This record gives sequence, structure tokens and C-alpha cells, in this order.
Amino acid sequence: MKALVYLGPGKRVLAERPKPVVELPTDAVVKIGKTTICGTDLHILKGDVPTVATGRILGHEGVGIVDQVGSAVSHFKPGDRVLISCITSCGKCESCRKGLYSHCVQGGWILGNTIDGTQAEFVRTPWADTSLYRLPETADDEPFVMLSDIFPTGYECGVLNGKVSPGDTVAIVGAGPIGLATLLTAQFYAPAEIIMVDMDDHRLETARRLGATQSVNSRDGRVAERILELSGGRGVDTAIEAVGVPQTFELCQSIVAPGGVIANIGVHGKSVELHLEKLWSQNVTLTTRLVDTVTTPLLLKTVLSGRLQPLSLVTHHFSLGELMKAYDTFAQAAENRALKVVISNGRG
Repeated sequence: MKALVYLGPGKRVLAERPKPVVELPTDAVVKIGKTTICGTDLHILKGDVPTVATGRILGHEGVGIVDQVGSAVSHFKPGDRVLISCITSCGKCESCRKGLYSHCVQGGWILGNTIDGTQAEFVRTPWADTSLYRLPETADDEPFVMLSDIFPTGYECGVLNGKVSPGDTVAIVGAGPIGLATLLTAQFYAPAEIIMVDMDDHRLETARRLGATQSVNSRDGRVAERILELSGGRGVDTAIEAVGVPQTFELCQSIVAPGGVIANIGVHGKSVELHLEKLWSQNVTLTTRLVDTVTTPLLLKTVLSGRLQPLSLVTHHFSLGELMKAYDTFAQAAENRALKVVISNGRG
């Protein structure tokens, strides 16, 4: 089968790999229908995620059709249409019983990390009964690709951890796919103001179209000053970091109001400074989180009802054989005006 294979920092190749098989009774093998590329995949290619070994098939998002199931799988059968969660959960360990699926002792974020992932024609999914979600037979599967990762991530790590509430002023630093997913789900809670921050005017324009009340281009170095002006000098109730670099984490510290929340989403490959000499007396809460995907069932309902529109983030389409081109497009997102790229597996 065709698969996108990681060869070390800065190196990737579309190669032929053996089709996966059921290895454990709790496994399923899923034929990928559609997958996508995540910003985390780019972090892997930069060498920021040392757990990813050379030779790994990348990808942790996708929808498809169940091809095989192990003898212990009771909720799914061959032919079922499913959403593949980016987080694998055994459902039994102490972490899973607390809802911390990302810290499952036998799972967590393993797809495209410590085991082969979804950017291929087929993928083996451990703990299928608790890591797959059934999709309606008649629904278009493309919107649901966005529910593998970016929407649960934006909602859980940004909106819920950030304690977004009616009437709040919220700043989302980073208007990429994760930031925009956070923008869309933040609107569930009717904040008074949502300020989007980015260096890309096209992404800021998209954010305004999707519901941001204000946008600030951070290129001129005056972004903190401008956000303080927009918030009447007080700062924001919730500052959501959705990039993963020291400068954006620094910005969130400088704009959060007393009693506010800094909610970190970004994948950080370098150390950042925490300015406790300024924040210690400000009653500020700082949250971190790896997405647990506990809200996936809720988000599925919002998509099926039409309340949430994930397709608003899709800008490009490719076939599985064009994965290298898809990566080139996504890696140069500003130049190509790319948000989410959808890769379809048309074989068979």
C-alpha cells in the first residue's frame, strides 16, 4: 500500500509499505477514505517530536471503512464507516477512567507517533471499541476528518481549559486550523469579543468571516499594545496560545487580565519563559493539555445538526498519491492560502 513515511528531520517519502493486519484481539484495520495533515506532523518533520522513529508512517486523523476486526472487538464489524480518533484509549486504565485518554497507559497519542498512522491506504487501530466512532451511512465523510483532532483539540485545550464564558473577551493567538477551530467552538459560549492574532492577513480575513469580532496582525510588533487598547486597557479574560513558539506564549502573558486564563494549545519544541515576577499576584490560571477527545461524541452531534461547519476550514484537496505535494502545499500555508488539506484514498 502507499504510505507517507518519515525518514528523519526534514525528510519524508511516499513509499510502498505492507498492508497492516490485526495483531491483537482488540485491533481493527481500517481502509482510509480521507485523511489530512496536521501542524503536529510539521513539528515532527522539524525534529520536535523525538518519539517518532525513522520509518514511521505519519498521520493521526482520518475516516474510513472497517476492513478487519480482532476477535475481541464487539462494537464494529467490517463495512462500518468510522471516524478514527487521534487518541487511542483502552477505556480501562486509571487515566482512561478519569477521562484522560491522552495518558492511556496502553494508548494515548500513538498513531503516527509510536505506531504507524493514517496517511496510508490502511491503518491498524488498537483498542478499536473505544478509539473509533461510528459515522452515519448517509453522511458526507469529509467534515468528520476535522473531528479526529483539530476540533476536539481547539475545544478541549482552548475553549474548555480557557473557561470561555458569555460576555468574555477572548484572544486566540494563531489563526491556523487549530486557532480557527477554537474560534468556531468558542462561539458555543457567546463571548462578547473574540480577537484573532496572526501574521497572515488572509487567515485573519477568514477568521473575521468565521466570527472573530476583531483581528490584529502581529507583524508590526505592537500587538500587545493594540489588544490592550481593544480591551479598554484591562487585557483579555482568556488568552489562547495556538502556535507553539516562545514569542506567542510571551504575548499571551502580556495580554491576560487579572483573574484571567492562559490556555496553551501549541506544541512547543523549545523552552519558554514564564514571567512569574509579573504574574504571581495577578490570579492568573495557566493550563496545558494534550487533547483527550472526550468531547468527540458532542462534536459529532453538532456537525450532524449543522451547528458546526468543519468544511469551512478545508482549502485544498489531493489524492493519496499526491501526499508529497499536499505536504509541500501545507508547509507553505501562507503562500498557498492553505488551511486544512484533505487527502482522499480512491483505490478499491
